[in-house]
Amino acid sequence: MDQPKVERMLRLMMLLSSGNNYTIYELADRLETSYRSIYRYLDTFKAAGFVVQKSGDYYHIAKESRFFKEISQLVHFTDEEAYMVNRLIDGIDDTNVIKQNLRRKLATIYSCTSIADVVVKGENASNVNALAEAMEEKKQVVLKNYSSSHTGKVSDRTVEPFAFTTNYISVWCYDTADKQNKVFKTERIGSVVELEKNWKYEKEHKAAEVDIFRMSGNEREELILKLSLRAKNLLLEEYPLSEKYLSEDDASTWTLKTEICSPLGAARFIAGLPEEIKLVKGAKVRRCVRKYAKLLATM
Repeated sequence: MDQPKVERMLRLMMLLSSGNNYTIYELADRLETSYRSIYRYLDTFKAAGFVVQKSGDYYHIAKESRFFKEISQLVHFTDEEAYMVNRLIDGIDDTNVIKQNLRRKLATIYSCTSIADVVVKGENASNVNALAEAMEEKKQVVLKNYSSSHTGKVSDRTVEPFAFTTNYISVWCYDTADKQNKVFKTERIGSVVELEKNWKYEKEHKAAEVDIFRMSGNEREELILKLSLRAKNLLLEEYPLSEKYLSEDDASTWTLKTEICSPLGAARFIAGLPEEIKLVKGAKVRRCVRKYAKLLATM
């Protein structure tokens, strides 16, 4: 790639990430090139994994994920990672200057842990961009050849996409057939086809919460577990956010009291340590644990 072309592409990236919106013709005029070249550059950005958003005739990179920010603001932390880093920093003596510097530099990340990286996996980039454009235009789409882990089937889904999860790993959509809000893994989508139909069920759009076991759902159930010291340690290692809901009974017993969105995550954890965890409360979890026990007995 020749140097003038590289310079134009870098200038284009800076314009798109400046917080302003530009039409194709405005971008072409500023870069002194043809509008066809601008379209080619945008396609190159998308193929590389950048999420380029369109609002009407205007293009931009979302201000939450500008590429030309300080490098510290490009580092993404999940809620669990931010929590663990926060705990580690807490362990540093308050008089240590490094602690204050770390706090200041990471403050933006801790207050914006839901902000996704500007770059996504290359193989998912085209689908993420298509979904982002459909959200901007409030259009229905077809998720072609979606591979479901729940049904084990590959099928097309007509949905209304309305929100991404962290790092664009999944997308929240309203399934027009089932009339339910569902989360779809972007890596399991074959391709995305935008329809001419506008959103019809916008009032029903709602992204469910995620519990400490990383399960999402619209139903809430209280869960109370009694854990051995080993079970408590394993729980913290696998699900760091659970620490907020743990209390110590004595030197060898701990209590977990929280709410869950789905019984599956908790049931899997309990089934792996049946002798070291006592399920005190959680009817749906209890039923799932029994199913796991029967399944393990046949293996």
